[in-house]
Amino acid sequence: MEAPTFISPPPAEPVLIPAEAYISKSYAAAEADKLWAKVWQWACRLEEIPKVGDYVTYDILEESIIVSRISKDEVRAYYNVCLHRGRRLTSGKGNTKRFHCPFHGWQWNLDGTNARVVDKHDWCGQLTDEKITMKPIRCETWGGYVFINMDPDCEPLHDYLEPAKSMLDPFEIDKMRFRWRKATVMPCNWKTALEAFNESYHLQTSHPQLLEWSDDLHWSKAWGKHANSGMLPFPDNRLTGQGSKRIIDEPIDDIREALATNQQHLVDTLDAFLSHSMVEAAQRLPKELPAGTPPIEVLQKMVEWTIEIDAKKGVTWPAVSPQHMMDAGYDWHLFPNCLILVAPTYVLGYRTRPNGYDPDSCIFEAYAMDRAPEGIEPPQPEIEWSMDLTDEKFWGLILMQDIGNMPEVQKGMHSRGYPGARPNPVWEVAVSNFHRTLAQYMGTGAPVSEPVS
Repeated sequence: MEAPTFISPPPAEPVLIPAEAYISKSYAAAEADKLWAKVWQWACRLEEIPKVGDYVTYDILEESIIVSRISKDEVRAYYNVCLHRGRRLTSGKGNTKRFHCPFHGWQWNLDGTNARVVDKHDWCGQLTDEKITMKPIRCETWGGYVFINMDPDCEPLHDYLEPAKSMLDPFEIDKMRFRWRKATVMPCNWKTALEAFNESYHLQTSHPQLLEWSDDLHWSKAWGKHANSGMLPFPDNRLTGQGSKRIIDEPIDDIREALATNQQHLVDTLDAFLSHSMVEAAQRLPKELPAGTPPIEVLQKMVEWTIEIDAKKGVTWPAVSPQHMMDAGYDWHLFPNCLILVAPTYVLGYRTRPNGYDPDSCIFEAYAMDRAPEGIEPPQPEIEWSMDLTDEKFWGLILMQDIGNMPEVQKGMHSRGYPGARPNPVWEVAVSNFHRTLAQYMGTGAPVSEPVS
């Protein structure tokens, strides 16, 4: 299959996205060959497999893939299947010197070559090395993430990720490490779950409490297969701490207490997309800065103190200019199913995958990462699972507000009264771009121009 040619959409075009991609069983089934077998997918992080013999099992629909460190400097991926009778060799993660089939005892070395066939002589020489070597899969890394692609003729990962790669490289995501990881099986399509975080248009309604501190005006841009979003700069948006124009007529002049409260609220209700050093710095603002300190100076002092606190912990900030941070935005959609919200010392990320061929079910994962102190490798947290989407203690208020929408959106898209999605032409360009790209793989479901009534 020839690789699709990707064309970024024109800006601010009102479009209608058919519901087919979200609810059609035939569409969900076709994704296996047309999409998932052709795209680069994040399978694990390098820090999950630090030692030779470490492996992670990555499952997507009916395929299962082993990602393993076979030497100090090399990671490989293989189809997770015994070449005797088809049993899977691994599940979850672990460490091994050989991949072992528990059914009949066949074994493979870390480099994929066969190490043992019980009574191999019974095949009278027919089991050649070529026949019983594990089938490899394209496996490449970026930013500490390990990606796989089942298409042997696919373009290199770094080319596939452009221009997101070049925009995100200065943040040195490879130096980030997991703070926490959470997952669930969501009663909605994987695209429904992804798109709940692929735009900022929902902030003023889904997270109204955040308007107490921040304006919410954002931009959204398409970059080939990928897209990003960012906040409009001051004065289009008020400074953080001054409150939103949607609910507060005049901006707050003294933002010391507002920033301290805002940072504490974020750590209490999300514990992500901020660093604990920044929370600590924010608590000092009302105590150590005099009343009447201009808002911009308060923000600058919070950043200055955060850098100082981080330095004491051995955490150095990457050399990212303010202009680059503005251009890069903070929210990147890496096609097809990853979202990365990035800042100099932390990341909030999401990954969604189909849960079998049911278009109304998916695996949803969220995670937070921090920049690790120099020379220190923090312990890796396990993925925590909860099937209770109303468990605020597990999810935190902000994530619970988000995931509360997803099942209801999925139900609504089945309605005879639903003509299709109408992404905001300014705020939700990333959503429209996602479906344009998706349609180039699938051959159907492309957004169409919204009819003029």
